[in-house]
Amino acid sequence: MRSTLLDIAREAGVSAATVDRVLNNRPGVRDRTREIVFDTAKKLGYLATAPSWAGQSSAKIRLDFVLPVGTNTFIRMLHEQLSAQGAARPQLDVSVSSIEGFNPDTLAHTLHDLHGKTDGVGLIALDHPTVREAIRALSANDIKVVTLATDILHVPRVAYVGIDNRQAGRLAGYVLGRLLGAGQPRKVAMFAGSLSYRGHQEREMGFRHVLAEEFPNLEIVELREMRDDRERAYAEAAALLDRHDDLAGIYNIGAGNQGVARALRERKLEHSVVFLGHELTEGTKQLLLEGTMDGVIDQNPRVEAREALNLLEHAVRNLPYEGHPPRLHLILKENIPEV
Repeated sequence: MRSTLLDIAREAGVSAATVDRVLNNRPGVRDRTREIVFDTAKKLGYLATAPSWAGQSSAKIRLDFVLPVGTNTFIRMLHEQLSAQGAARPQLDVSVSSIEGFNPDTLAHTLHDLHGKTDGVGLIALDHPTVREAIRALSANDIKVVTLATDILHVPRVAYVGIDNRQAGRLAGYVLGRLLGAGQPRKVAMFAGSLSYRGHQEREMGFRHVLAEEFPNLEIVELREMRDDRERAYAEAAALLDRHDDLAGIYNIGAGNQGVARALRERKLEHSVVFLGHELTEGTKQLLLEGTMDGVIDQNPRVEAREALNLLEHAVRNLPYEGHPPRLHLILKENIPEV
């Protein structure tokens, strides 16, 4: 039986309307999508050869990444890796933009503005209805999407690129519990960038579950959001330490480690309060070496950038790709790798 438009659409991963526009040489379809549709139509026997006006385009694949702005060093490192690795791939045109990270409407507006301008989008995204709808709209227009560092469920994305954040929170809880011991009652506190990020929610959940399961003597006295801002982290940590002069441990889910460390040093608590956080940077490396931080749970921005670029490029080209997600690493003073 002769293939139909629906067969081509299903095989090419596009809508039947897109196939119709391509085969009838109508506007409104990106060059790369046209190539995929023609290749699929020939493979399925719908076309013996591509029409004369269906020449192969030499246009690069355009990829856009949207990251939050702020004092988060990990985000800056990821920004640099995406830009550098993208520039090293002549077949790609990679753009990385920064926006205010805690406003879902700003993010959704930015995503809507990318319609008709890009082939693929990578983003660190708030899990919010306006953002989810913006991602669905991108997908409906054959724009491929990957989420980075923190995931969003129930949206049509190619993949999530990042660590298992629930596992990361459990690891932090286990390490903190082992360092403080399972005997006498102790107070601990948590800081988060924003619980609007699913990844931060998952870390909190994992941390709480491990303490409840294995270290019921540890009481979480407070959870504060710091918006990944160093100065706000300092202010929140200083106020916390003044309220709880017997605090035994701190787990920082997000950024702002330098602010927390400053508050600890001012009160001469840097060697008595167990302090765990995330991401190995030059700043956290120094905090580990001086003993202010006891451990860092790391995800590698170089690997995340590489995987995001690979996944999006293969998805746009309609080619299979087996991803290699970043691994979860616990970094202590004695095993610090080169940053």
